[in-house]
Amino acid sequence: MEDVRNGDTEGFVLRLQTLFADTPYELVQDLENHYQNLVWLLFKLMGFYTQAEYHTSQGRIDLVVKTPKYCYVVEFKLNGTAEEALKQISDRGYVLPFVLDGQQIIRIGISFDKETRNIDQYLVG
Repeated sequence: MEDVRNGDTEGFVLRLQTLFADTPYELVQDLENHYQNLVWLLFKLMGFYTQAEYHTSQGRIDLVVKTPKYCYVVEFKLNGTAEEALKQISDRGYVLPFVLDGQQIIRIGISFDKETRNIDQYLVG
């Protein structure tokens, strides 16, 4: 919770990686929304404002998490790249609905690898 509250993306992504590494392979599905669901549930249980599939005029944001200081706009890719995820956030103007909310906006692109069943790469933009 402290990592998210403090804007420490490196810390909370590392925690996510340890969570996925500790997940029995029988429970993992080869779908992007499997990972999206787990991350959404984790943030929701921590008590943060969390919304999956946030609809905008240009598409759906995979995950939005808000704290008093930060607004995280997160896009996931399964067997895609973190660069593609960040590009989608930028190309579709996913941060625009939040620019007047008063929080610092942090864009995160996360790619998952089917083979390792874990975060392959992440980028903050």
